[in-house]
Amino acid sequence: MSQTAAGDVAIRIEGARKVYRSFLGKEKEAVRDVSITVARGTIHGVLGPNGAGKTTTLKMLLGLVRPSAGRFEIMGADARVLSSRRHVGFLPEQPYFPVHLTAMQAMRFYGALTGVPADTLDEEAATLLARVGLADAARVELRKFSRGMLQRLGIAQALLGSPSVVVLDEPASGLDPIGQRDVRNLMLDLRANGTTVLLSSHQLSEVEAVCDRVTIINRGVVAAEDHIDRLLNVEGKTSVRARGIEALPDAVAAIADDVAFSGSVWAFSVPDESVRAVVDAIDDAGGVVLAVQPKRESLEDYFARLLASASEEVA
Repeated sequence: MSQTAAGDVAIRIEGARKVYRSFLGKEKEAVRDVSITVARGTIHGVLGPNGAGKTTTLKMLLGLVRPSAGRFEIMGADARVLSSRRHVGFLPEQPYFPVHLTAMQAMRFYGALTGVPADTLDEEAATLLARVGLADAARVELRKFSRGMLQRLGIAQALLGSPSVVVLDEPASGLDPIGQRDVRNLMLDLRANGTTVLLSSHQLSEVEAVCDRVTIINRGVVAAEDHIDRLLNVEGKTSVRARGIEALPDAVAAIADDVAFSGSVWAFSVPDESVRAVVDAIDDAGGVVLAVQPKRESLEDYFARLLASASEEVA
């Protein structure tokens, strides 16, 4: 668990639990003892397969689902107190908008609910619509919007009132590749300006590109949590890139894994303790070492491996 100092914490979830009871009284535990600490001014990803408990956890934080147990804080305030949520902008997984309204009318409606002053609301709404690429659609009724346009509107309304914390549940859903890139850039801009982003997403490449820290929830519990770099670094392995040699020296080839050759550049990984000897061997062979860095796997590979391991334990 993160050891962030209390004054630097934007969101704190401790021991979150949610039990649903059926009509016949049968219990189903959707979330069990989930704890997440999000530092101010960072982007924190929450990942997990469908039904893992991600959205339930977010909704408990925001007061949209009553928790069975747990402590929830936003910017140091008890999240059960309504005023704590004035700091928060929220994009739900499946946003709904009154389709008879235009985009500008919808922004005015949500801006009024958020408490944006009436004399600045139109200007702020127009600025945010432009920020998400909807400036030309401000006067268009939402019934004529595509799914991607509605998603962009949802992001715009989440930013009304310049919240200190933005909670985004699947923000790239329904967006084309350009739209997904725009969302990534938007989150990075928010972080650069000191806004805290709590992101739930199935777009693992998106999470890997923008998140500082990641929590993975599986079967209602935290399966992994760490800084993204520490999470993805492969312990005991170093990646090496070199050029200027026709073949790897025998001593290097004997211990190298994941060997690839492209455009005159060799790429491979070796045990950490062998790095010095590998560099010397390549130098002796007349080659040039271009890069030496900790071996890192993709978030997609890490995620798949973690869930596969959990399934084997259950079996």
